[in-house]
Amino acid sequence: MEAIRQFVKVKDQKVNITLPDDFIADEVEVIILAKNDISYHLSEEQIKLLDNRLNEPESEYITSSESLNLLKKKYGF
Repeated sequence: MEAIRQFVKVKDQKVNITLPDDFIADEVEVIILAKNDISYHLSEEQIKLLDNRLNEPESEYITSSESLNLLKKKYGF
């Protein structure tokens, strides 16, 4: 998959995107995000999960490598 990221100005509620000559595709997916919108919103469920994780005893912590290895073993990627 080839991805192109561009910041373009909005003019009259429209954007104009010019693709490189070597970009070959008959159809593309366009996702519009406001450039200055960097806020992240967590659901109540996500907040509860993170709070529970923060309350776990440090003796149960595992390293990021251990976590990735467990995920690879469980999900096979």
